[in-house]
Amino acid sequence: MARFLPALSQAGLKTRLALLGLSVVFAWALELAQVPAALLLGPMLAGIVIAASGGDPTLPRLPLFLAQAVVGCLIARSFTPSLVGAMARDWPLFLAAIAGVLLVSVALGWLMARLRLLPGTAAVWGSFPGAATAMTLMAEAYGADMRLVAFMQYLRVLLVSLVASLVARLGTHTTGTTASMAWFPPLAWLPFAETLALVALGGFLAPRLAIPAGSMLLPLVVGGLLSGTGALAIELPPWLLAVSYAFVGWSIGLRFDRAILGHVARLLPRVAASILTLIAVCGGFAVLLHVFAGIDPLTAYLATSPGGADSVAIIAASSPVDVPFVMALQTGRFLVILLVGPSLARFVARRVAA
Repeated sequence: MARFLPALSQAGLKTRLALLGLSVVFAWALELAQVPAALLLGPMLAGIVIAASGGDPTLPRLPLFLAQAVVGCLIARSFTPSLVGAMARDWPLFLAAIAGVLLVSVALGWLMARLRLLPGTAAVWGSFPGAATAMTLMAEAYGADMRLVAFMQYLRVLLVSLVASLVARLGTHTTGTTASMAWFPPLAWLPFAETLALVALGGFLAPRLAIPAGSMLLPLVVGGLLSGTGALAIELPPWLLAVSYAFVGWSIGLRFDRAILGHVARLLPRVAASILTLIAVCGGFAVLLHVFAGIDPLTAYLATSPGGADSVAIIAASSPVDVPFVMALQTGRFLVILLVGPSLARFVARRVAA
């Protein structure tokens, strides 16, 4: 257990307290600004500040593994019977839309690698339109630079969310406001206990198996199968998600030293242009879905929007759209990337190197 929970020095304790305090302040400010994924981005920004100022707190490994397992359960929770039914009913349409978005994202990643803006694997993982946290964790497990991937993924989440919110407001008369979060809602104790068992499966067992990103993937696969068949209702209270997001955000942010921050600043205009290009192409796919499949325009746009799935889900829930269709396409795309992403990243890296 000692290798999972390192001892604390006095200096280390002060650094951790500073990290915690900054995380609360940043997350609160981002929540007020209605920035998507604020509970993860706040701790990540705090970690960047601490790392750039010379602090180097070592995170205990066991809580980090458990936090990654919670992220896996969060993704698995989206696999509801209605979503599985929508995917089974319209699978040819889903496959065509997923293939189109995936090909464009890989092409953009290849272009950035070809121009020597980013290493090949980091460019492709950063361009994948999947769940940002999952893509970042998997990229690290497969040897890509986690910092560059996180920079690309969370910039994409921010830009996509802003554009999707604007499109939803133009297409409807909703205000986009949401009710304040209840941090400690009543719990369904049996589903919560079953969810904690899934988290323990990922946090304790997966690190002992030779599975890349296993702490996240094992609960995701097992939980997704059980949730999709209706055998399990995954219960994740907001306080548990907040703590898990904090550990994942810290694990990313603390890797950003001054050198990588300077590199990221130079990359910002070109990476933003790449993301806006992907958003525009996905908008074109939405037009095709509307014209040839009869999907209403707003549903088609949100379904093809290149992530993040959680912010798109929030926008879809407050708009008059086919929510199961939107989430089925978003989730199906993530599953395809989960299966073929590592091979595609290696293929592009080899082609660029050749």
